[in-house]
Amino acid sequence: MAGLRERKKQQTRQHISDVATGLFLERGFDAVTVAEVAEAADVSVNTVYNYFPTKEELFLDRGAEFVDRPSRRVRERAPGESAADAILRGLREDIAARQPWMGLTEGYVRFMRVAFGSSALMARLMRMQQETTQRLGQTLCEEVGADPGDHTPDLIALQLMSLQSDIYRTAGMCALERRPVPETAALMLERLEVAESLMSERVLGYARRPES
Repeated sequence: MAGLRERKKQQTRQHISDVATGLFLERGFDAVTVAEVAEAADVSVNTVYNYFPTKEELFLDRGAEFVDRPSRRVRERAPGESAADAILRGLREDIAARQPWMGLTEGYVRFMRVAFGSSALMARLMRMQQETTQRLGQTLCEEVGADPGDHTPDLIALQLMSLQSDIYRTAGMCALERRPVPETAALMLERLEVAESLMSERVLGYARRPES
């Protein structure tokens, strides 16, 4: 029964998110209220807030997953892989798979226009980037057993997440320019290659997991 309840909760959450996204894409983020989302989804306002504590989370409904993804990749890196190896490999795999969160979908331009049209959403996206970098720094610190006064994990996290941000920005700019998805993916991979070639060996080899 617990499994069934959890599935129903997930279905309700997804339904609310889908309805909200449709309204935001149609009318813009700031023009839609939580009450209107609740009415369109046929749930109460309290139910919406139970699943999404803030209005921004209705649009950025996978924010927690986004924030933890680089750290998860580092935690799950293979023997012989460094933190940078794991993150760069993950980005390449996501681009090759045309993952939606990489912006490699034909409708991504609509998402970008809604986001750029709302100062609240842009502020939330900036906070998510900061949270992602901070989380990765903490993960690197834990993985290498760094001393509390060691700034290396935080600074390496900053470099890696600056690169990731550039890749996301590239997707966004290409979407606004109406470039075809294959062309956008190729440009993202090209920038990834150049950025990696400019990184120091210390960054590229940091937190390498032993082979055995």
